Amino acid sequence: MATTDGRFYDQLEVRDTEQRDTALLAALPGLLRHALQHAPGIAADLSGIDSDRLTSLAALAELPVLRKSDLIERQRALLPFGGLNATPLAKLAKVYASPGPIFEPEATGTDYWRFARAMFAAGFRPGDLVHNSFAYHLTPGGSMMESGARALGCPVIPAGTGQTDLQLQVIDRLQPAAFAGTPSFLRTLLERGRAERLRIDCFRHALVSGEAFPHALAHELRERHGVDAYQCYGTSDVGLIAYETEARDGLVIDEGVLVEVVRPGTGQPVPAGEVGEVLVTTFNPDYPLIRFATGDLSAIMPGMSPCGRTNRRLRGWLGRADQSTKVKGMFVHPAQVAKVAQRHGEIGRTRLVVERIEGRDRMTLWCESEQRDDALAASIEDSLRAVTGLRGSVTLVGPGELANDGKVIDDRRPVD
Repeated sequence: MATTDGRFYDQLEVRDTEQRDTALLAALPGLLRHALQHAPGIAADLSGIDSDRLTSLAALAELPVLRKSDLIERQRALLPFGGLNATPLAKLAKVYASPGPIFEPEATGTDYWRFARAMFAAGFRPGDLVHNSFAYHLTPGGSMMESGARALGCPVIPAGTGQTDLQLQVIDRLQPAAFAGTPSFLRTLLERGRAERLRIDCFRHALVSGEAFPHALAHELRERHGVDAYQCYGTSDVGLIAYETEARDGLVIDEGVLVEVVRPGTGQPVPAGEVGEVLVTTFNPDYPLIRFATGDLSAIMPGMSPCGRTNRRLRGWLGRADQSTKVKGMFVHPAQVAKVAQRHGEIGRTRLVVERIEGRDRMTLWCESEQRDDALAASIEDSLRAVTGLRGSVTLVGPGELANDGKVIDDRRPVD
């Protein structure tokens, strides 16, 4: 738990960089041996690899990449986790289903997803009542944040998503000190609560994720609403990857993972500072993912954080390597856009444009069609919502008006 001066969650955050690298690399051979013995999917991928030689980043870079985009087919072939789990299904605690669907396991243990560290950096302290608005239904977001809060000694309101009016009533009555959820929903709660003259000024700290978190929104939350909000980066497969600190200068990589940044579509590491795809090796004995390609773009920042933590830093989320993107905490994939188009024979090429208008994410599906009427647009909007779970508008244009450049999803939101 917290160091004696209260600035850091534990001594791991401030250990010598060489000491950290030595410890992580020393753990790699044992991780690979465990995976080869207990996870048949990993054993098939890495057969013939000598685990004892896995003692350097160069040796790690020679291993094949496991892509998140491949998990759907792998899991179809071998339910539920494609043979990547080293702990049998019967001994797990929970099974989640993220969009795709992609199934993720959770075993028992305190702070299983390692989010307590990010919460501490965001100012959460033992005894703070946490309003957790991440989803509890099927996806692991709610459980991730709750397990981190409980490990930190914080009681939790398991609010989940939706029922905004009820959530505002609960906040007004219970006055939680901290918030966990998407930044856009935090903003919605604060604005509506203020408009309805509810006691919504109780939040002092927030840990947000699931969406881009521009500096302008962080400034607005602090200056207009008195909420000191910090972002973190994680996935439903590996848990916490990196988190923001009071320095607000990049995201410090978590102590429980080894992160590489590689050229998209390859496993070749790029120099520090160059944008590439984030690969994560997680030291999780239940789900020992090795060189797991998240599909997210980022870059390693030079030097150490001014906050005093010594681990490397990521610049933050800089887009998707595979054109997928995240809107209101949910991934949207090119395959989903294609599925919408397949439901409507009247349309040809499509492009999903994602923008941020007045601080809120907005999706517009542009469709080429000879037929351009309100009834068709409304029907496509219904399909878009059914396939992605998100609301979006539809704009119909004539054949040949969309650029023929292969782009299916155009994310125009600023990354900073």
